[in-house]
Amino acid sequence: IGMTRGFWKDPQRYEETYWNRWPNVWVHGDWAARDEDGMWYILGRSDDTIKIAGKRLGPAEIESILVRHDEVVEAAAIGIPHEIKGSELIAFCVLKPGSAPSEELRTELVGQIVKSMGKPLAPKAIYFVSDIPKTRNAKVMRRMVRAAYLNQDPGDTSSLINPEAVEEIRRAR
Repeated sequence: IGMTRGFWKDPQRYEETYWNRWPNVWVHGDWAARDEDGMWYILGRSDDTIKIAGKRLGPAEIESILVRHDEVVEAAAIGIPHEIKGSELIAFCVLKPGSAPSEELRTELVGQIVKSMGKPLAPKAIYFVSDIPKTRNAKVMRRMVRAAYLNQDPGDTSSLINPEAVEEIRRAR
């Protein structure tokens, strides 16, 4: 793990960007958790954080619950605007070869999330897709997933290895 040490010829901007929020705390924009042994784990970008009815969660929390299911090989979770709760959860799942989408499977997946996270964090919807937009280094592009789902411009898709996945998500809705 690395840490940014400065900006080229602009130390003031570096200080304001990373060290200005709290004294002696480096604010890097990632969301991390510390376990009972004192180990730190980076869970994702803080701008991916989903806030539902005052509860904050990272998409990786939901995605890890979904991929625990025997039939799910990959998942992406996003928050979309909700008038009362702030956000509501939407998930996309890629199934293992030979697995078929079904309402029964969707219900099982919702049940896994509710069991782990509680009923207020139940997803509004779970969609089954053939792929999730990713970069060459396999990073899930949640910003593009969210934009496609909300029928917004996903921006520059040239870094994706599978830009067709953006359109599949747009059609899934």
